[in-house]
Amino acid sequence: MRQFLIVIERAPRNYSAYSPDLPGCIATGKTKAEVQRNMQEAILLHIKGLREDKLPIPKPTSSADYIVT
Repeated sequence: MRQFLIVIERAPRNYSAYSPDLPGCIATGKTKAEVQRNMQEAILLHIKGLREDKLPIPKPTSSADYIVT
């Protein structure tokens, strides 16, 4: 099982998300919970497509942290 970092951003009318380790894998949703669910589905479909095309699945290398100022 792999864990992929996702970055969630608030847009004016919804949320968007992407994974730095999976270029081109993105999702949107009306709520944060919805974009998380949609991103999980997007990652699964992205990985399925890579497998079907016999391409390597990237190893997760991204991490995140917060800086308090």
